[in-house]
Amino acid sequence: MNPRWKRLLRATRSLDSWQDITSLDDERVRLYNQLTDVQLRSVLEPAEGIFVAEGAKVIERAIGAGFTPLSILGTSKWLGLMDAQQIVPADIPRYVASEAVLESLTGYQVHRGALALMRRKPTPSVETLTSSAHRVVLLEDLKEHTNVGAIIRSAAAFGADAVLVSKACADPLYRRAIKVSMGTVFQVPWTVVEDWDRCLAQLAEVGFSLVALTPTTDAQDIRAFAATDPDKVAMVLGTEGPGLSRASLARCDVTVRIPMSAGVDSLNVAAAAAVALFALQP
Repeated sequence: MNPRWKRLLRATRSLDSWQDITSLDDERVRLYNQLTDVQLRSVLEPAEGIFVAEGAKVIERAIGAGFTPLSILGTSKWLGLMDAQQIVPADIPRYVASEAVLESLTGYQVHRGALALMRRKPTPSVETLTSSAHRVVLLEDLKEHTNVGAIIRSAAAFGADAVLVSKACADPLYRRAIKVSMGTVFQVPWTVVEDWDRCLAQLAEVGFSLVALTPTTDAQDIRAFAATDPDKVAMVLGTEGPGLSRASLARCDVTVRIPMSAGVDSLNVAAAAAVALFALQP
């Protein structure tokens, strides 16, 4: 571990309760302030790294899903409410700051007044997530964290069993993805796929219909496909613009489209995923 990062991490672990923070230059909160999401993934070794959860409800969901908080930073109002509800373990350092200090940290008013540094967990295997699944969502190289977060939220809403993301996909535990998902990244099982082509082949081998969502006019109306009452569906989504790779399209059993009118040829990938997941609910 980088010696400077080790010092910063050690500073967050002070066990003095309710410590006042008046400046973002304070060593105890510099991990919140000075490192990007990418850098935070490298702070702990040999573990998976850390991430930042924002908002009392999101922090509660993360802890409920088994993620370990290292410290929490928030206003006295929200830390008091969270302590009253016993959301955060008693031995976790609590750093108290004004709303102005938090806003200068994030660039906007912090939703529900709290941030937490959380330790990542190892992600499960594809086999573990799909062994008893009937609806799986695959995200190939989506770059926008907001889209990833919104799709996972829709996956939770419409009963998807798991989300599989490619190595080049935006990380579901980046701060913006977590916020947009409203914490459902801790509810829907997901993992990163190391070998994308092999994953598609494995899903086909265990009986999944690989379904590519595309706006092309020669694709099947998704309503017609849903009417066949498919048992096991793996819905494959590509990034906006280029869409799915040719290799992924070649692996898929069927291409489906969402019929549209008024000259609209496509939806944002997150909106399209929501419509498709609703249509394909088991």
